[in-house]
This record gives sequence, C-alpha cells and structure tokens, in this order.
Amino acid sequence: MKRRTAQLPLHSGKAPPWLFQRMTQLAGAVTMAIVDEFGPQEMLRRLADPWWFQAFGCVLGFDWHSSGVTTVTCGALKEAAKRLGPDLGILVAGGKGGVSRKTPQEIAAAADRYAISGGERLIYASRMSAKVDSAAVQDGFGLYHHAFFFTPQGPWCVVQQGMNEQTGWARRYHWLGETLDDFVCEPHAAIQNLSGDESDGTTPSPAHRQLLLNMVAREADANRRASVAVTQESPDRLLQEVEILTEGPTLFAPQRHRVLPADVNLPRLRKIVTDMHEQHPQDFESLLGLRGVGPAAVRSLSLLAEIIFSAPPSHRDPAAAVNVSGEESSGTRRWADYAYAHGGKDGTPFPVNRETYDRNLAVLTDAVRKARLGENAKFDALRRLGRLESELR
Repeated sequence: MKRRTAQLPLHSGKAPPWLFQRMTQLAGAVTMAIVDEFGPQEMLRRLADPWWFQAFGCVLGFDWHSSGVTTVTCGALKEAAKRLGPDLGILVAGGKGGVSRKTPQEIAAAADRYAISGGERLIYASRMSAKVDSAAVQDGFGLYHHAFFFTPQGPWCVVQQGMNEQTGWARRYHWLGETLDDFVCEPHAAIQNLSGDESDGTTPSPAHRQLLLNMVAREADANRRASVAVTQESPDRLLQEVEILTEGPTLFAPQRHRVLPADVNLPRLRKIVTDMHEQHPQDFESLLGLRGVGPAAVRSLSLLAEIIFSAPPSHRDPAAAVNVSGEESSGTRRWADYAYAHGGKDGTPFPVNRETYDRNLAVLTDAVRKARLGENAKFDALRRLGRLESELR
C-alpha cells in the first residue's frame, strides 16, 4: 500500500443515537463480510488506508465533510466487537480522550480472554505508536483519539487522531503492523489531514514550520542517534547546555528552531535526564519509550544533539511525504461518492434514509449469516454486483 493523504474540510454535528445504533450494526456486518471473504488481516489493511476508512465512514452515514468520522466509526466498530465478540473477526481497544489511556488494559484483557500469545508486543505497539505521534512528531496536532485494532493471530493496525486547537484542523494517523519496519523511521502507513475550512490544511505557516519537529523522518537518523548519545553524557553537563540554550532567544536566528524558557521545566527535565542516563537507552526507540520522555524532552535532546554533534533534526511535515490529494487519482473513487449510499448525518448530500439503511443492513446481515451456514446465494449476488459495478466504472 502506498503512503498517501487527503485533505477534508469539516463541519460540526453529532451522530444521533438512532443513527449510531445502525452504524454499529452496519459496521459489524461489513467487517464480518470482509473477514469471511478476505480474512481478518485484510480488514486491518483497509482500516489503515485513509481512502477506504473515509469511504467506510461515509457508507455508515457520514458525508465527506462531517466531523466525528474517525471517532464515531472507530466507536461503532468497538461497540460491534462488544456485541459480536469473536464473530466479528477482529478485536478493538481504545477510543477517545480518557478511554484511549485504557488501551493497554483492554489489550491485556483480550489477550487473556482469547489466549493470545504476544499480548505484550501488542501493548508495546499501541504505546509506541501513540508516543511517536504525541512526542516524536511535533506537528501541532495534539492526540486525543487512539484506536487499536488487532486479531488473535497477532496482526494489528492503529487509527489515531490529533487536533490543532488554533486552526481547527484535525490530522489522522494510520499505522499497519505488517508494513512497519521501524517504529521511529517513517513508520506511518498513511496520514490524513482534515481541515476546518476550505484552506489547504497541509500548508504550514512560517511560524508553524519553524516549530515543527519530525524525529521519525528518514533524514533525522543522525539526530536520533545523537540524541541517544546525549543521554549518555553526564546529566550535569547536559543541564548546563540546556540552561545556556534557554537563557534567551538571541542565540538563534528567527528561522532556526529554538527552545524558550517557557518550553522547558528545568527541574523536571533534570529528573528525566538523570533517569534516562541511568537506564542507558541504546537507541532512539528505547529512549522514546522511557516513561516521562515527552515532547519537551525530545525537543531539548534534539537541539542538544544538533549543537553538540552537528546532527540536524527534520522539520518536514510528516504529511508532506505523501503525494496523493483528496481528488481522484490512479483510478481510485473519491470517498465523497460513498455518502450517497445512505445519506449524511448532517443532511449532506441528503438526510439519512432510514428505510434504505435498514433494508441494506438486513440484506447484508442475512447474507453474512447464511454464508456462514453455507448458503451463499445472497453473498454470491453481492459479489456479482461488485464485479459489475467495477466493470461499469
């Protein structure tokens, strides 16, 4: 799967309870159909594809501008997993806000319930993906949603989202375990921008570009290694360097990335640096995984690594590494089309048609049920419709 991104304007509005109930049922039916036809790992691949994820959300009852596509779609899948259990074919942990912090416990509980070997590996993947997008990638989007999808066999994917409070833009980060080579070097399967207005959400202002820090960029490898080397220095020497850097902004020219006193809590940083030094991290991934290493510590270490070892970090927006816009490309249908399946919760392109929604839900649910019992007539019909629609495009 190629890494890609899309720009999506948003507007507000919540999914009403009557619609969310249907979303949960349809999300479950679609997931079971995909798992039965292609296997659970294919469902994870599709969730990690921002184009497919957006189309899926539109089919469930969102229009292409709707806010809540990420949180409600993931929430509907989690609710479906609660209701259907192992019949769904995938497991879901995490969610929005405080719920996201319970992800490790939810993964551990599922590992015990379904005798999953490697539960600690899954917990590590959840924690590290969240740590990367909250501390190693400082692009102005604060994480507030983390959903972890996995199977009893071990494959996993992550869909998490951050918000820029100043601009109103959101950014969704997609991870896929099977394509991940390195947690701290170009780890994303895709990144999707969701803008709050008609402007281009991927064009950072000069001020934003100056503050942006991308420690998982390929070109930041030297800075990552130097950051680890910095922690191996004496903590006293390291704090002396930080104090020099935070004495005032005059050390740096305006276009350079700088740390101001307000950005660094020196007493807290001293404790973190001492802890890091005592734990002897051997690489940037283990350094990032240490408790207490957050955005301020990563930023300070990156600056020190540049000053001491002449190893510059990367200020490239991680979304700029992809080259597909929100328009049609390479024969891929626009996600906007899928909002016409049942309508959008906000009335765009038309209000959700309950009759059509319920009829389609009944047909798909019945088809999945009968297919699992060996009666494939309806599923074969859906398969033929899919082939016919593809030929007509």
